[in-house]
Amino acid sequence: MSLHYVSGGECGRIFREFDWDNNPLGPKDAWPVELKVLVNVMLGSLQPMLMVWGPQQITLYNDGYSLMCGNRHPDAFGKPFQDLWFDIWDKVEPIISAAYAGQGTSMDDIEFTMHRKGYPEETHFAFSYTPVRDHSGTVLGMFCACSEITGEVLMRREQKLQQERLRQVFELSPGGIATLIGPDHIFEFANEECYSIIGAGREIIGKPIAEALSEVAQQGHIEKIDEVYRTGKPFVAKGQSIELNRGPGGEKQDRSIDLVYQPMRDAVGEIFGILVQAQDVTERLAEERHKELVAHELGHRLRNQLAMVQAIASQTLRSAPDMNVARQTLAERINILSRAHDTVIQGGLGSSTVRNLVGQMLAVHDDPSEPRFIAEGPEIHVGSRPALSLSLILHELATNAVKYGALSTQTGKIEISWQVVGENRETFEFTWQEKSGPPVCPPDREGAGSRLIKAGVSGVSNSKVTVRYEPSGLLCNVVADLRAFQQDH
Repeated sequence: MSLHYVSGGECGRIFREFDWDNNPLGPKDAWPVELKVLVNVMLGSLQPMLMVWGPQQITLYNDGYSLMCGNRHPDAFGKPFQDLWFDIWDKVEPIISAAYAGQGTSMDDIEFTMHRKGYPEETHFAFSYTPVRDHSGTVLGMFCACSEITGEVLMRREQKLQQERLRQVFELSPGGIATLIGPDHIFEFANEECYSIIGAGREIIGKPIAEALSEVAQQGHIEKIDEVYRTGKPFVAKGQSIELNRGPGGEKQDRSIDLVYQPMRDAVGEIFGILVQAQDVTERLAEERHKELVAHELGHRLRNQLAMVQAIASQTLRSAPDMNVARQTLAERINILSRAHDTVIQGGLGSSTVRNLVGQMLAVHDDPSEPRFIAEGPEIHVGSRPALSLSLILHELATNAVKYGALSTQTGKIEISWQVVGENRETFEFTWQEKSGPPVCPPDREGAGSRLIKAGVSGVSNSKVTVRYEPSGLLCNVVADLRAFQQDH
């Protein structure tokens, strides 16, 4: 059978110029029809193809396959297959032997370390080895269609590496990060901080957000995510109030969250998911509110201190026999006031007695030459936290008395008493009664000082404070559990 061979590019030229008469395959005209037909198919194909023929496993290939041969082309053409792939023969030999034994082999990815260009390199191929038989079923050789996929494999590996690096960045992020895929917003990924925000132990991966976080769906956030998915416009919210089932028993907790919903786009710009960034700022906002409250309280106390200094100066100058005595007395009282202020700033007095706490207040606000206070009560021990709290209450009551009450006039008096009461003597009771001062009435609004007084004794859970604005003067009554009142916290 004569056959017109296609041109076949460079390998076609080599094929036509090759000295087949001195090759184990012999003259082309004497080749079996199977070899002639497959050579023509191979040379005419754009896909890389290879033929191994005869007992000597002579190698034929087209231009596409020649690119895979590296520096071994064109010398490998018409030579034994082992001469071409001697460096990987331990892996190739079992496959070619199987083909000659009548067993085909197909692989989507086989990896080799080749030296085809003079140096070792990682390579990957997709191929199929097909035995070629004659009319009697005898295997004459092997036909292979293949593709080198080294670039694709390395690219996928690099992409996977980049994805893993990005995942590590997400995992290490101090904020919560999650990815939602598709129009149903299915959780694909969530970092540890995200679980910390929504509640550890919740199973969300692979679930739509409406199912995984049903409480969020009820608060309108699905609609916001839908809009980002539809329009591609990011959503940003600061201090968003969200109820989350994140309590120890799955109960709802109010949290303040900084939120960002960002669209994720594919290579052609189509939105395929949403990147969620979240930061729980509940504690930070609470701290900011606390700082504002403290700043307000400090301002209030500064105004009180100035008013107190003014009242002490006025009282001292009225009662002192001369300026030297006035100067000394005023310095002593301001020094006592300063020490009391430092104690409050430092946050503790240590344990004390009620008599000592009242005495410290009197040292600032009373004048021994013209007493304005009557103080009576037994020696009662006070724990450290209750001592500081009671001292603040005493100074706050005295400051208010200087500004508005009995100490704002020449005739006003204050009676202080304390005792242990109750059937089992289990309750501490303290009374502050102002008399002979100006008419009093409840203030239009409750200031920081009033709130401090009514907060009661710190460290005593059942402490109770009653303040009444009676015609004769302000009356303040403090009761507390004696055992807790005397406990050093």
